[in-house]
Amino acid sequence: MTALSSSLLPLSLHLTSSRHRCSSRPAFRQSTGSSSLLTSLTSPGLSGSKLHCQPMLASKREEGRKLTTTINVATTEAAVQDLGHDLGNVELEHDLELSELTAVSPLDGRYGRFVKKLRSIFSEYGLIRYRVLVEVRWLQKLSEMTGVSEVPAFSSDAHADLEKIISNFSVDQALQVKAIERTTNHDVKAIEYFLKDHLGEHPEVSKVLEFIHFACTSEDINNLAHGLMLRKALEAVVLPLMDSLIDAIHKLAVEHAAVPMLSRTHGQPASPTTLGKEMANFCYRLRDIRNQVASVQPKGKIAGAVGNYNAHYIAHPDVDWEGAAEEFVTSLGLSFNPYTTQIEPHDYIATLFNAVSLFNTVLIGFDRDIWGYISLGYFRQQTVAGEVGSSTMPHKVNPIDFENSEGNLGMANAILGHLSVKLPISRWQRDLTDSTVLRNLGGGLGYSLLAYESTLRGLKKLKVDEVRLQQDLNNTWEVLAEPIQMVMRRYGIEKPYEKLKEFTRGRAVTKESLQELIESLDMPEQAKADLRALTPSSYIGHADVLARKVF
Repeated sequence: MTALSSSLLPLSLHLTSSRHRCSSRPAFRQSTGSSSLLTSLTSPGLSGSKLHCQPMLASKREEGRKLTTTINVATTEAAVQDLGHDLGNVELEHDLELSELTAVSPLDGRYGRFVKKLRSIFSEYGLIRYRVLVEVRWLQKLSEMTGVSEVPAFSSDAHADLEKIISNFSVDQALQVKAIERTTNHDVKAIEYFLKDHLGEHPEVSKVLEFIHFACTSEDINNLAHGLMLRKALEAVVLPLMDSLIDAIHKLAVEHAAVPMLSRTHGQPASPTTLGKEMANFCYRLRDIRNQVASVQPKGKIAGAVGNYNAHYIAHPDVDWEGAAEEFVTSLGLSFNPYTTQIEPHDYIATLFNAVSLFNTVLIGFDRDIWGYISLGYFRQQTVAGEVGSSTMPHKVNPIDFENSEGNLGMANAILGHLSVKLPISRWQRDLTDSTVLRNLGGGLGYSLLAYESTLRGLKKLKVDEVRLQQDLNNTWEVLAEPIQMVMRRYGIEKPYEKLKEFTRGRAVTKESLQELIESLDMPEQAKADLRALTPSSYIGHADVLARKVF
């Protein structure tokens, strides 16, 4: 037994052995009516203020010996204070190195391996890297403009050296930028100084160092960097994963196109469908929204401090700066925005994130439906060796992938939603509220990717239980009330809906009872034969065809 500090317990423990077991347990009760500690020790062998316990010896060789543990009960004010100590308190460690274990955000910690493809894009390093790219490209653009004679056309060697700055930019160089920023307290200006230092000895570029960042405000660099970051994330990560998800659901739709399933509207039995058709519904919706996401064109500007090319025209009034700006922005693969303030207004980001949020919202519905189908037994989940479903219930195989997906989609939409409503708003020609928010572009997309991966993992574990599907259909013959009353309408039988309502509502409907009803109807024999042949499993309409041709 390990001795406890008196700061944790208001008792002084005098132990004559480190291995013993006490046959009695003291119970402590503190009075609420006074500041003194009233301790009640209800135990056999209690004498006065001392408790004598007869321990069991751990070693048989010591059998017969007796140990006496004496616990002195303190009744002082100090003991009262000690007893009130927070036993759950842990001292803070303020200088932990960043790792997957110490990261505050689970995207960089527990779930880091699932979103690491985004690190080179949306990290601080990624942002600095894209800023460097924009600054270098703008300098190259100036060298191509005959109206800016102060920056002569660069040689192929100079262009090659500038290209190396972009392609070889490293984390170590990003750290150099951060070191400069500690002095400037301005992140974009630090990049300008980094490039000037890096190119200070270059035989050509060193002569035009002051044209690095020429006529630019910081947001000219930032908005283009953000546009490039989002374009890369969409093309390289987000859209391919959306496609994989849609393909997996499409596979379910086609493979189970003809597997009949009881529908449920308002949670109650409804006209049958097929499992594949229900997958096809989501497949179609997600593909449509995915295309909306892909159609959003990131925009950019490079029009100076308030969007009017003030500095550009005062320095070089004969240059078509608006045309040059459009050429430059589009050369980066972005769409040109000609009307801005100091900032590109971020409307496209709101449009993009609203589309991603809609995709996520539809996927939440899918996750919940699959969760429900698993609960009904329509899907079985293949077990994974070594995986635990519950810490106390060994039999559990939980739909954790779909639950995790749903939770992370909610996190994603919370972030994306805030960015969508915040970013298009800026006071007058600009305020700084967008700056800190824009550093979270990767957060909403990161939680989205995490969710997509979870749903994909869950889908790979699913196995359709056609026997269970058939059981529910066999127990709900009342769903054939709809086709029977439709055929009754065709043959002019009065009040068919009302008659079927009276026949089915609140009653147990069986195959036999429906057969009797059909026989009693005044309609052609062939029509009766067709209705007699109908079953809940065969009454699926065009569902199987729709499932197969979804795309």
